Amino acid sequence: MKVSIITSVYNNKHQIKQAIDSVLSQSYENIEYIIIDGASTDGTINIIKSYKDKISKFISEPDEGIYSGLNKGIDLATGDIIGFLHSDDFYVDSYVVENIMKIFNNNECDGVYGDLIYVDQKDTDKIIRYWKSGEFEYKNLEKGWMPPHPAFFVRKEIYNKFGYFDTDFKIAADYNFMLKILIDKKMRIHYLPKVLYVMRVGGESNKSLKNIWQKSKEDLMALKRNRIGGIRTLIKKNISKIYQFGLWGGHCNAAMGGSGIGNKLTLNK
Repeated sequence: MKVSIITSVYNNKHQIKQAIDSVLSQSYENIEYIIIDGASTDGTINIIKSYKDKISKFISEPDEGIYSGLNKGIDLATGDIIGFLHSDDFYVDSYVVENIMKIFNNNECDGVYGDLIYVDQKDTDKIIRYWKSGEFEYKNLEKGWMPPHPAFFVRKEIYNKFGYFDTDFKIAADYNFMLKILIDKKMRIHYLPKVLYVMRVGGESNKSLKNIWQKSKEDLMALKRNRIGGIRTLIKKNISKIYQFGLWGGHCNAAMGGSGIGNKLTLNK
């Protein structure tokens, strides 16, 4: 099966190269890589163009933000499976897509997700938070449980069925989308208990108190819109994050195949 990986970027010349290299280094061969740029002015476009022979599709034009860009990417995607890699993040190793596709090929499932770690903006060997997803249970949605969206790969037909990201949400459109699909009890979801994705702290949702407050308001709106909870669910969702800051020490090393993640971000095949 073909996998479409989509990156939406705007003015990120310092980190886009690492994101691109992360995709191009994947061992899985049938990857369509799509980059949607929001008309960057800082040199990002020149970096992307230096990879023009290796990137499947590239568009640079003004848009309405990251979710607008991701929606454009979904429209362009011809893959059976869709995944996302944000421009300041990277996959934990070269076997992430291969491991994901083994599950899609060996199981009848609509989506596959794994774990995610947050690292320091500059020192990406320094782990700040470990988002250990755990197995999916419908009842946990009301407790604020949710897998990390960047580590969630979904069949393209799911986007065709449920729709794309709602751009009324500026920060939490991914949370709204996942709630929308996961409340459907016909969805077949599989958990891969490995760290797949590395995210730098300081992203759009948590780079300021204003954005954290906006994210909470949008999370609550998503919960109410999908009729899966309210303020109590939101509180539980936020409290669950506290535990993730102390989790990474031993558990993360084990989840990554004993690779010593505290020192280097490597994962055994």
